[in-house]
Amino acid sequence: MAEITKELVLKALSTVEDPDLKKDLVSLGMIEDLKIDGNKVSFSVVLTTPACPLKEIIKRNCENALFEQVSEDIDSDIFMTSNVTTIRDNAPLLPSVKNIIAVASGKGGVGKSTVAANLAVSLAKKGAKVGLIDADIFGPSVPTMFNCEHEQPGVVERMGKNMIVPIQQYGVKLISIGFLAPADNAVVWRGPMASSALKQFLSDTVWGELDYLLIDLPPGTSDIHLTLVQSVPVTGAVVVSTPQKVALIDAQKGVAMFKQPQINVPVLGIVENMAYFTPEELPNNKYYIFGEGGGRNLAEKFDVPFLGQIPIVQSIRESGDNGYPAVLKDDVTAASFSELAESLAQQVAIRNANQDKTKVVEIKA
Repeated sequence: MAEITKELVLKALSTVEDPDLKKDLVSLGMIEDLKIDGNKVSFSVVLTTPACPLKEIIKRNCENALFEQVSEDIDSDIFMTSNVTTIRDNAPLLPSVKNIIAVASGKGGVGKSTVAANLAVSLAKKGAKVGLIDADIFGPSVPTMFNCEHEQPGVVERMGKNMIVPIQQYGVKLISIGFLAPADNAVVWRGPMASSALKQFLSDTVWGELDYLLIDLPPGTSDIHLTLVQSVPVTGAVVVSTPQKVALIDAQKGVAMFKQPQINVPVLGIVENMAYFTPEELPNNKYYIFGEGGGRNLAEKFDVPFLGQIPIVQSIRESGDNGYPAVLKDDVTAASFSELAESLAQQVAIRNANQDKTKVVEIKA
């Protein structure tokens, strides 16, 4: 058997392409800690996210390349690890947060907060460091959805300034006005006051290192949305809709807002919630009670990714009410949210590799 060298191994691995980034693993710098001992080869493949849906495919392609191009007797030990990509650097605000993702909807009642909560938990389950800001100041739902309605965030002093310590639940760091105001009290504030609360959540909270910070925005397009894009460079936005026409009309406005030249936040994709009804006793049956294909058609119209569909089942509603997100269970909805999180992480990685940095928006009017 010919001697196995690093050059031979790297040459073989240079034929293995990252399916998303369309470049080979070697030129992308994704091969690390390469060690060779006789016919034993070990190395790490550093993926762009722990939620990579193509992890096993990439590993299998590496094994095949080594077997076919180096030696049929090779004994490979491949470690699949990750380092979430970012295009944020030297940011004065949230410097240790790699990606800021807005979760928006054109109208209320489409399940935007349910999607945001389950995305956050699913990404955390896959090994990412995740935070979630409940920016729906007038209708906060995160405390209920995470079963921490009676919790209060801590306070620490940093450089002479009091900072909020977010609550942690199910592996996700959380902040919401619902933790700071009594649950039975209405938040009766003008727009600037609500915007000020969001600014505090961004600047006066100890977030630490995060791979993804999700912002659950209020429905529509409002002061809160402008405050977000004027405060921090947003990696991208996810727009949630349901299939029926009235929801899609409003969702179009949400997509159009982020695509405006003066805002210019990449739309990472469309999520179609309540896409079909699946009875618990017939998990393979799909009934499109609100229409079919609306979310996919919207994505095609605006030339943005279609991230996936979430069914309407009783367990999702129960999970939200009980404070135990559906993705923590073992059923069809958990699988849907898990796949959705993988699609989102995939689009974040593609966006970071191929698009320019998002700039903080400057709107004078």
